[in-house]
Amino acid sequence: MVEFSAIPGETSRYLRGFGGDTMNALIAAVRHGASGAYVSRLGADEFGQSILNLLDAEGVNRSAVKTDTDAPTGCYFITHSPAGHEFSYRRAGSAASRMTPDDVPPGLLEGARYLHASGISQAIGASACDAVFAAMEQARASGTAVCYDSNLRLRLWPLARARAVIGAAAGQSDYFLPSLEDAALLSGVDDPDAIFDWALRLGARNVALKLGPGGVLAGDAKSRTRLPGHDIRFVDATGAGDCFAGSLLARLAAGDSFLAACRYANASAALTCEGLGAIAPIPSASRVLERLGQSGS
Repeated sequence: MVEFSAIPGETSRYLRGFGGDTMNALIAAVRHGASGAYVSRLGADEFGQSILNLLDAEGVNRSAVKTDTDAPTGCYFITHSPAGHEFSYRRAGSAASRMTPDDVPPGLLEGARYLHASGISQAIGASACDAVFAAMEQARASGTAVCYDSNLRLRLWPLARARAVIGAAAGQSDYFLPSLEDAALLSGVDDPDAIFDWALRLGARNVALKLGPGGVLAGDAKSRTRLPGHDIRFVDATGAGDCFAGSLLARLAAGDSFLAACRYANASAALTCEGLGAIAPIPSASRVLERLGQSGS
């Protein structure tokens, strides 16, 4: 989507950028050394062309991104308050919401090591939800590991449906990446260890419970480790969880253990909060490594 982010401290000016949770994650993964392809739909409009240009500039394979001549590219607005950032979506009937299982090219995942999917992609439309499950089915058939971020947005669907769909998707995931806020609503409990147990009961193999400034609780059924947060010059948390997902996958693809990849992703997500918007402030690998060297965490 196209992103319009209110400039903090101003009432009438917005900074135009780009966003969309899975695209943010993919760009983060590519910036941190991975290669990747994107599956989506865009409108045949200037916004859609701008996103195609962005994907080209970032080195993303966009051969599976379709142009829909009958629907627009979605957009969203970000406003800021002492309580955090809030989203206002203009994506009903957008090109991406009209995705179907047929938009997942046969054989796309052959040779791919990871598939990343999101609860938002499932919330924006019934056929888009089916497309995510179709991609997961193709991933299992191809021996591709599934990474799934709950990314709960109750403005997009009711909690009861979100619980059912996200629970089913998490159960098919090799890496489940919920936030503490999402997971508390989905599970009905708020203690991090209780939430971690809930995620394992769903069937997730590895879990990274994102605790915001508190860091990450990461592990599997055998062990879990609390990685502390990082002190930063906070500006905006938009896209931090997506940066975590992409950075995590890049490090897994590079051969890191899950815990080591979580440690790297934790620092990367923290640093992206020092800039405005979802994509522009994604940090370089050198900045992340410098931060890890400074903090040792």
